[in-house]
Amino acid sequence: MTQVLAVVNQKGGVGKTTTTVNLAAALAGLGERVLLIDLDPQGNATMGSGIDKRTLKHSVYDVLVGIAELTAARTSSAKGGYHVLPANRELAGAEIELVSLEQREQRLRLAIDTVAQEYDWVLLDCPPSLSLLTINGLVAAQAVLIPMQCEYYALEGLSDLVSTLKRVRANLNPKLEIGGLVRTMFDPRNTLALQVSAQLEQHFADKVFNTLIPRNIRLAEAPSFGVPAVIWDPTSRGAQAYVALAKELLARFSTQAK
Repeated sequence: MTQVLAVVNQKGGVGKTTTTVNLAAALAGLGERVLLIDLDPQGNATMGSGIDKRTLKHSVYDVLVGIAELTAARTSSAKGGYHVLPANRELAGAEIELVSLEQREQRLRLAIDTVAQEYDWVLLDCPPSLSLLTINGLVAAQAVLIPMQCEYYALEGLSDLVSTLKRVRANLNPKLEIGGLVRTMFDPRNTLALQVSAQLEQHFADKVFNTLIPRNIRLAEAPSFGVPAVIWDPTSRGAQAYVALAKELLARFSTQAK
């Protein structure tokens, strides 16, 4: 069964795109068939996968507004080993155009349905806002993966996000679940980080992944080379953490499927 996972957090700068790209590459490296869908008009996941967003023939924008089929718009991340439905600046315009279209919240889900059998995982890199693009991601997904830093403001943002997920589940996607929380940019020397981490474990229990993603310069450098960090420097602490997270994700979802 294809797992559709929305990587989402309404707060920016929490490592959301870094998580999506490296998780896609790590899963592909473990033999999984992966499609990454970039839903952010900034196109960072597209560029981080080695695809030039300035030269796209088709993008996720064309798929959402009905100009192109997903099969025609997707491309390959040659170094990452997975497929990408890329994004660029055009996607910002989709927000306005989607309002007047039929099934506006369902359009991404319907597009994914046409190719779902070709993939084990579909990862959605959602923008850091509650927009129609994010709603499309949440409606298409079976579960959400929430990357977050262990700091005070992140806890405040998490409360808002959980409320958003409850509303989406009540009105648009009753099957939507929290797949897990990933602690990113983690520094064990920071007392506040340790305290917030403990609070997350207390309130969300087994929803919190055991794998901690550390602050790591290789994770920050890799996007400038258009290569996921797990490929760019597989020996780095950051890369090894994302491979461990991919393995934990596989174990968790295979257990849930039984």
